[in-house]
Amino acid sequence: MTDNSALDPEDRKIVTLARSARARNGVPEGAAVRDETGRTYVAGTVELASLKLSALQTAVAMAVASGAKSLEAAAVVTEAESASEQDRAAVRDLGGPRTPVLVAGVDGTVRETVTAG
Repeated sequence: MTDNSALDPEDRKIVTLARSARARNGVPEGAAVRDETGRTYVAGTVELASLKLSALQTAVAMAVASGAKSLEAAAVVTEAESASEQDRAAVRDLGGPRTPVLVAGVDGTVRETVTAG
């Protein structure tokens, strides 16, 4: 586990936004990403009959649709132990293999930071 107070303030912000999205929408996961200009994109899990996206995939899609060229960081709040390979691949596609992915529990405590690669 990581002491959240040791995180960069901008990283703490995306973890907080991801946690809020999860709670507000009552979805399994919340996520947030920060692009190269500092803009943030926040999303929850999408589960429709014809479309299923994790929260992190949705946040990356929102960044791409808004014109982001790269990502500085990503965060996901989840009950899962780690970010899935599909989530890391989505972040990697836009941010590159070194983009950090902060994985936090539902209480918002960062459990690990992995790279997208």
